[in-house]
Amino acid sequence: MASFRKSAGGTSQPPSPQGVVWNHDEVALILIDYQKEMFEQIRSETDPERIDLNTRFLIRVANAVGIPVVLSTVGVEMGVNGPTRSSIAAELPDAKVIDRTSMNAWEDASFRAAVIATGKKRLIICALYTEICLTFPVIEALKEGFEVMYVADAVGGRSQLAHATALQRLAQAGAIPNTALALSTELFRDWKSSEAERLRPILVWYLGEMNGYSSHS
Repeated sequence: MASFRKSAGGTSQPPSPQGVVWNHDEVALILIDYQKEMFEQIRSETDPERIDLNTRFLIRVANAVGIPVVLSTVGVEMGVNGPTRSSIAAELPDAKVIDRTSMNAWEDASFRAAVIATGKKRLIICALYTEICLTFPVIEALKEGFEVMYVADAVGGRSQLAHATALQRLAQAGAIPNTALALSTELFRDWKSSEAERLRPILVWYLGEMNGYSSHS
């Protein structure tokens, strides 16, 4: 990744020549079930606090470059689960949260309508748990003609085996794996772009948080 040299603030980042590298104006970010009860049961390789950080980072990136965000929970109105974790909810203060009863978000009419309303055919989907609430809507969306990317270090499962098996299933179904930092740079790519001006302080914040996290882990 290039150093954070100051740019003159260029034009907006265009799509990649071949169209296979994703651009910021082509995507929607979908966040499913980032709730207290799910965080408490994560037992896979990315621990809960790093998942929280990576998710907040993705939201800040989305907010900075105008990526639409769909936020959903499960079982809140039923009284089974609490709302979105407060640290994540704080990044989306104006979000209309779609609460569901189905573990498969794609089966919820309001959720599907919200995704379709973004107008985007490329979806970045993140959810807890990997093996259930991420896998089900991803493979459904793929069948409906969406392209889907999942962020492996912003999701987690109830065991490492469950998480890893789900990632294999997703990749075999045609979903694209990525990581939070790599995705952020994919969405803008050119340090002279206007998006780089907005994302540079967010990247600096994130890398600082990651360095601090590593030194105390």
